[in-house]
Amino acid sequence: MPQDIVVIGGGLAGSEAAWQLAERDHSVRLYEMRPVKTTGAHVSHQLAELVCSNSLGSKLPDRATGILQCEMQVLGSLLMRCAECAAVPAGGALAVDRRRFAEAVTSHINAHPNIAVLREEMRQIPLDLPVIVATGPLTSPALAEDIGRLTGEDYLYFYDAISPIVRASSIDMSRAFQANRYGRGQDNGGDYINCPMEKNEYSHFVEALKTAETIELRDFEREDPNFFEGCVPIEQLAKRGDDTLAFGPMRPVGLRNPHTGKRPHAVVQLRQDDLAGNLYNIVGFQTNIRWKQQKTILRRIPGLENAEFIRMGQMHRNTFLNAPALLHPTMRFRRQAQLYFAGQITGVEGYVGNIATGLVAALNLSRQLRGQPAWVAPADTMLGALCHYVTHTDPKRFQPMKANLGILPPLETRIKNKAERKRAYAERAKASMLASLCEMRDELIAPQASLKKTETT
Repeated sequence: MPQDIVVIGGGLAGSEAAWQLAERDHSVRLYEMRPVKTTGAHVSHQLAELVCSNSLGSKLPDRATGILQCEMQVLGSLLMRCAECAAVPAGGALAVDRRRFAEAVTSHINAHPNIAVLREEMRQIPLDLPVIVATGPLTSPALAEDIGRLTGEDYLYFYDAISPIVRASSIDMSRAFQANRYGRGQDNGGDYINCPMEKNEYSHFVEALKTAETIELRDFEREDPNFFEGCVPIEQLAKRGDDTLAFGPMRPVGLRNPHTGKRPHAVVQLRQDDLAGNLYNIVGFQTNIRWKQQKTILRRIPGLENAEFIRMGQMHRNTFLNAPALLHPTMRFRRQAQLYFAGQITGVEGYVGNIATGLVAALNLSRQLRGQPAWVAPADTMLGALCHYVTHTDPKRFQPMKANLGILPPLETRIKNKAERKRAYAERAKASMLASLCEMRDELIAPQASLKKTETT
């Protein structure tokens, strides 16, 4: 029978989990420690605040994140609906206005009659109740210590960094230009602002990054840093080789500088960060350089000579479980029947992946409490492949993983053409998910009546 459930953490996974449980008639207590206790990365008290990028990844149906987004929409994800309502132009990507997205999620959660939001720190997991822990990479030290005692496993960790945000009006468009790579989805001249660099400008920029002074780590972070490969600071990339950035976040492919008619040697892209188009974040420019020096170096970028920075880049420690040793693909903790984990603490990377694990955990906890069998997404769907990877890879070599085509099982028939192969993966995933839903009939999808009621709030 439906019963009270505790969800710890009001981020992406926790908000999605709380909503899904509430929609299935459970009474949910959602604990969020902000604003009573803050973190070094959040700037508001809103639920589901996006800390790093404002992009939820490619929305193209044959891309990994696009496949996962489609699956989440089919499963009735609240946060995917909120993302679509708060979307800003970003070519083939689903990017959102951070403030509007968080406000929408917070409004829906607060308005749900089955959810009580408690603004206080949970220092221990209440093991006498059904619980979903979705505290993310910035889990409070007290709760992290309690989880450590419970798991009996050493925590893994990596360092994550966030990109700077620039005021759009301070960008010199006589040097920069608007365009999307290869002109994809290009309206009004393009969704991205591009700052082109010639070879000598790029070389001087790389040298400045190599010698930049970074912010000293706090006491609990002073071990040798272990950077997650999907979010390496630009100064670290620069030290890996002079051409690393030009083949990474500053790759110029698919772009031509209209001021010169030529393809630049390298390019810095900025993506819209709010619906009004007043703010832009520097794509892929996570950094931990000291703020004063950071401004000086970033103003070497053509078009940003007089940039006004709304937020500087910074780095923080991210913590995650050794999921292969501790979790089932349903997100249930192996050693405690009614304890589930969700979100980035499970080792799943990417906003949509975090939302997805919150949905999976909630769905399975609800089914467990109702005496129904657990649901594991098919392995050839992106959701199923992601949950399988983080719970079945070698525990001794585990690193965070985000949605990508490489974790899907091979196609039955080999397809040489890359575009056709991507479409085949996407079509198989869609068919498999729909077949799974048909098999389970209406047991997986929560009623959406309350969503319609709260959409006007």
